[in-house]
Amino acid sequence: MAEQTQKVAIVTPERVVYGEEARFVQARGTEGELGILPLHTPLITSLAPGLLRVQKDGKWTVFAVSGGFLEVRDNRVVVLANAAERPEEIDVERAKRAKERAEQRLASKDPEIDVPRAKAALLRALTRLEAAGGKH
Repeated sequence: MAEQTQKVAIVTPERVVYGEEARFVQARGTEGELGILPLHTPLITSLAPGLLRVQKDGKWTVFAVSGGFLEVRDNRVVVLANAAERPEEIDVERAKRAKERAEQRLASKDPEIDVPRAKAALLRALTRLEAAGGKH
């Protein structure tokens, strides 16, 4: 028996990052982790920055997603992301520098620092580094 699949699209304002049939989607919603199999009940949720994983033919493809929305309807999963990158697209050195800058801002205790913005930048950098191949 053939494996059931669902159409998966990952879209940013600039491009379609992924658009294929897949078996399973795992994402980090703002309320927790999500796992979507074919024929899932309709759902709309916001996404937190984190890794998004797509399983097709027993293989996983990983994306660094910086937030957005996920919709499940009619055996389709559509991710509308602010930004999404495949591991091979990530500039690891740039992500390391962004992580260091965010950590320095947070450690400085400067009252002029926008703490939520620095924390968001740190989370984005950590997500990109994790997608690119591990913790850095």
